[in-house]
Amino acid sequence: MFKFLKITCQEANEICNKSQYGEASFSEKMKLEFHIAFCKICALYTKQNKNLTGIFKRKSLDCKEHTHCMSNNDKELLKEKMKQEMSS
Repeated sequence: MFKFLKITCQEANEICNKSQYGEASFSEKMKLEFHIAFCKICALYTKQNKNLTGIFKRKSLDCKEHTHCMSNNDKELLKEKMKQEMSS
């Protein structure tokens, strides 16, 4: 019945990556949602991918206000934030 929604984990990861850049179609997004409802590994990958994208988008907005965007301290803080996001 839902055979048309079935995709592999590799396809799910590709759709997830496309989705982060607004390049995934509606049907691809539906396939991804169906897949992550049953695949906890891909659900975790999608969650982490969204978190990383959010971190980098927020940082890029901050960087637009500065000529020299990241100090060494900022880099270390970003690394720690990324580690925290990846472990949750």
